[in-house]
Amino acid sequence: MIDAAASLFRIPDLRQKLFFTAAMLVVFRLVANVPVPGVNLAALRSVFEANQLIGLLDLFSGGALSSLSIAAMGVYPYITAQIIVQLMVPIIPRLQEWTNEGEAGRQKINQVTHYLTVPLAFLQAFGTVQFINATSTQGPILPRFGFDRDFLGTLAMLIAMTAGTMFLIWIGELITQYGIGNGVSIIIFGGIVAAFPSAAWKAIASGTVENILPLVVFVVMGLITTYAIVFVYEGQRRIPVQYARRLRGNRWYGGGTTHIPLRVNSAGMIPLIFASSIMIFPGTVASYFTTSQNELVARFATFVYQLFYLGTSWVYWVLYFWLVVGFTFFYALVLFEQQKIAETLQKHGGFIPGIRPGRPTQEYLYKVLTRITWGGAIFLGLVAVLPFIVRSITHIQALTLSSTALLIVVGVVLDTIKQLEAQLLMRHYQGFIR
Repeated sequence: MIDAAASLFRIPDLRQKLFFTAAMLVVFRLVANVPVPGVNLAALRSVFEANQLIGLLDLFSGGALSSLSIAAMGVYPYITAQIIVQLMVPIIPRLQEWTNEGEAGRQKINQVTHYLTVPLAFLQAFGTVQFINATSTQGPILPRFGFDRDFLGTLAMLIAMTAGTMFLIWIGELITQYGIGNGVSIIIFGGIVAAFPSAAWKAIASGTVENILPLVVFVVMGLITTYAIVFVYEGQRRIPVQYARRLRGNRWYGGGTTHIPLRVNSAGMIPLIFASSIMIFPGTVASYFTTSQNELVARFATFVYQLFYLGTSWVYWVLYFWLVVGFTFFYALVLFEQQKIAETLQKHGGFIPGIRPGRPTQEYLYKVLTRITWGGAIFLGLVAVLPFIVRSITHIQALTLSSTALLIVVGVVLDTIKQLEAQLLMRHYQGFIR
């Protein structure tokens, strides 16, 4: 494994990709520490100390929200835009046409997603700052924030935060194109890893000498979760496939056997990110009305915010569990439809033993995928609600060390290692794992 890692730096193009990815992560961390002008950092710190579970959004921004930097929204608005566009594909005929146009169609859909990200980032920035201002116990973090107080200053601030989000998305796309791994996932990964030392210290500080056993249980459950994530992430059902031999002229071509690897968790970490984004959205909308002059509206908005934004109620975690399960099936089936496995097999003379080619093969694969996805979906749902279970047992409030963050980190590392191993094997080098 050490020799394989050393080989990465002996190959010029791979070395360049690794250095480029590292450089972009450094740029991301620099931008994440540039606060918007006029922030009362003491008041901002008090808000995060009083509402520790608000760190769920901070997870996507890589700690930028806790310092209210120009990149405080992270890539969360872009993820929300992706969800909306994917949900609209079956409804809007034009989007359906684009999905069948290959790379050109994907570029058009990506362009629509970017356009939708801009207003979402603008609204998200306004709602977040407005609510933090209202909940601060040491005065507003931005005294002159609001279009009725300082129109131009507020507009400039929101434009800067929107530009910060778009800048992070641009960095992510550069990493995807010129670096290693999926750029947006790498950005989220970088934010989680950067916030890990401080989050670990908070978890340790929250456990006293008398409470050392719950802290040990917390660490052990984290290690077990990591092992389970890798085990399920790599699990697959192999469907045997045979290829018929073809006679061309005087020679036989084709033949042989292979398999289709249907993964237990073909959706990867995407359902957790999507579900987290959806669960945050009602609280974000409610944050606009928490300071309403109408007392009934303000109370209802505060209730919705506390339910969906802070995640202190068991109702939140039940909804979160089923939302993760639903998104796992949705994303797995979307990927399955895009791959068109049955059609490809029929074109190349492949067939599953005992199953007729064409539509019967499609239905058989669909049935198998649905059955094994139940295991992956329930596992992801349990991973999503594990922080609630751990906190109930250990009484340690550390959301940023949650299993959601752990799954994202493990998933990004595994995907990146696979890409690096594929690059090494293409160049006749030995991979990381024998």
